[in-house]
Amino acid sequence: MKHISGLMENIDYSIDKKMDLFSKSKSRYFIRAILACLFLTLGTAVAFAIAMKGEDITHGLGKMLYAFMFSWSLVMIVYMDAELGTSNMMYMTIGVYTKKTPLSTALKILFSCVLFNLIGGLVFGYLVSLTGPFQNLTPDNYLFTAIAGKLEKSTLQIFIEGIFANIVVNTAVIATLRMKDDGAKVASTIFIIFIFAFLGFEHVIANFPAFTLAYFASHGTLAAMTTASILHNLCFAFLGNFVGGGLIIGLGYAWLNNKETTYLD
Repeated sequence: MKHISGLMENIDYSIDKKMDLFSKSKSRYFIRAILACLFLTLGTAVAFAIAMKGEDITHGLGKMLYAFMFSWSLVMIVYMDAELGTSNMMYMTIGVYTKKTPLSTALKILFSCVLFNLIGGLVFGYLVSLTGPFQNLTPDNYLFTAIAGKLEKSTLQIFIEGIFANIVVNTAVIATLRMKDDGAKVASTIFIIFIFAFLGFEHVIANFPAFTLAYFASHGTLAAMTTASILHNLCFAFLGNFVGGGLIIGLGYAWLNNKETTYLD
């Protein structure tokens, strides 16, 4: 007798919701994807703003404050039912593996989500750059140096960090699926996301608003920020994110839970 995985039931339900909305109202799906980057932009902005204040107190404090505040981005995305491309890497891979989602549909949902995440990141990143905390910044502030550091990484470093970043993100997503208590969901999300934020791993969707904010706040003066360096980062972060979230977590846990055994998640 094949046993039923509670985790996979929850994931199947989430996949069904995404497919149903995408098939019945693409415009609503696109708006949910844009909203994901609204919340991500707000989390990124407050993280950089508080990090700059922290660095004024003592060197190194900014990074810890950044990681803690950035973690709230995923809390907002989860609780506001927004569509995030990097978690959809997991969901769509599982959907294809379990034959719930046709490959063509999975690709359409994933790339539509990423595209409208990008639109949200560009729009809200620009708008936030016009707000008070990002006016008249010094060239050596935490925002500019952190973004320059991202853009100067090697291809291999971006790819490997992308893998770990989306392992962390989708671990947080799975944790929320397995919990019923809201306090536990929020706490687990914050402390899990803190891992990749503090370690500075590369998350392609998070970089959409971060790069946009840095570009407009610096008025395009960052030497490390070129079209080539941005595309290099985003492309290899995307590939790494897919390996981490889609293959290691998504395909890995779908395979682990596709056996006639009681050892299921």
